Amino acid sequence: MELQSNFEGASRREFAEAIVLGGSIEEKLRTPPARLVDDDSRPVRVPRAPGRDASIAIETDPRKKRRVPPIEGMPDPRQRVRIVHALMNHELQAIELFAWAVLRYPDAPRAFRHGLVRILAEEQTHFRLYDGCLRRLGARFGDWPLSGYFWSKAAELDTPARFVACMGLTFENANLDHAVDLAAAADAAGDAALARVLRRVHEDELGHVRFGWRWLRRFKRPEQTMVEAYHEHVVWPLRPALARGDTFHRESRDRIGLDEEFVRMLEEADRPRALYKFEKSGREG
Repeated sequence: MELQSNFEGASRREFAEAIVLGGSIEEKLRTPPARLVDDDSRPVRVPRAPGRDASIAIETDPRKKRRVPPIEGMPDPRQRVRIVHALMNHELQAIELFAWAVLRYPDAPRAFRHGLVRILAEEQTHFRLYDGCLRRLGARFGDWPLSGYFWSKAAELDTPARFVACMGLTFENANLDHAVDLAAAADAAGDAALARVLRRVHEDELGHVRFGWRWLRRFKRPEQTMVEAYHEHVVWPLRPALARGDTFHRESRDRIGLDEEFVRMLEEADRPRALYKFEKSGREG
């Protein structure tokens, strides 16, 4: 599924644009080269939506969407395969949105833009790993409707601070809990290979959340606490309750180095169990 990058000597903008606008999975999985040029003065095109071939198009007809099974469905292979499919959809949107952020914030610090591409490459790896699990379960990506929930937030992410508050400190923060719980459920269901993938994803997510934490700390006003900065930049209905799972794994946040006030905010956030369906507050996976 992976295509080798042919972007040696290309600009970061050219690479990001190709990822966002590419229609096929193979194009989305082109690996970034070791070096990307930063000095590209051409106008930046910021897509409002990703390029997608018909087979992986985002489903816009609500009548065709299906709920993603909850974690309790993991022992049933017919439900497990759909959980994996939903996880892959999250990864694909993350790949596209980290590339989109390169285009959206051309004046952001170089280190920030470099970090976006690094995380994008790790999301590509996650997609490939999940793809192996999906194929072993007898399915292909695109066999079920694909939501665009992450993409529905893009229009609101008008600053790098809002981007990291959404992607790093909300979606990926929550996945620190989801990945641990799903890995345990996969082990209990006898799917050790999927459990290993989920644990690998969790380890990478620690770095992704740390990236969001460090950059929000850079972008915030000096007098603000991190809790104040998060609340200023996260856009409702995203909120602390969606930045954690049904079971809160504090040790993951301690490993990242989140401060006590921020961890307590997450720990005490009201998380009704109805939200924990991998449907993102009622959305499809």
